[in-house]
Amino acid sequence: MSEHLGIVEILGVAASVSLLSGWRLYLCVVATGLAMQFGALPLPEHLAALRVLASPWVMGVAGAAAFMEFFADKVPWLDSLWDTVHTLIRPVGGALLSLAIVDPSDPAAQAIAFILGGGASLLAHSGKAGARAVVNASPEPFSNIIISTAEDASTTGLLYLAYAHPALAGGVAAILVVLAILLLVLTRRVLKALWARSQPWTVPREMPPD
Repeated sequence: MSEHLGIVEILGVAASVSLLSGWRLYLCVVATGLAMQFGALPLPEHLAALRVLASPWVMGVAGAAAFMEFFADKVPWLDSLWDTVHTLIRPVGGALLSLAIVDPSDPAAQAIAFILGGGASLLAHSGKAGARAVVNASPEPFSNIIISTAEDASTTGLLYLAYAHPALAGGVAAILVVLAILLLVLTRRVLKALWARSQPWTVPREMPPD
């Protein structure tokens, strides 16, 4: 990573990490910490606050949580319960990660990063949770495992892409925003269709004879 990042690259990395935190907050923390430990992410001064993620204590706690999430996210309905519990945790975590990425000498930028980071994480979380609730309506259990594994792999890959190539981070964030919105729209349509099917047919009453 370049030692000097422009504001566009910094905001792109912050947005990407916040959005990915809406899917896998603990995996984001662990992956970022491991990359720092092994020198895969030579951080510039702007990102110095993120070095706390390489702490063994932080990585240990996040690793244990990521381990539990890995299995909980692959069990039908338990994944939805896990998502419900993390409705507040993920946006706050995403906001804090975004806050750590932005230059601490600019309070206005940090305030904006905190608000937008939390909003981006909530958007991604809502899309994920809604789509998973729809998948849980399917009688077979394998779709949960496939989708969850895809989320694990894509989160790790996109996180590394955002840090290793900051110039592409803005594009990654844009794709994630579009995907989250599409998931929300799809979830709304499916739930609306299921609701309509669950309603009893209304039969018009016959008019009494004159």
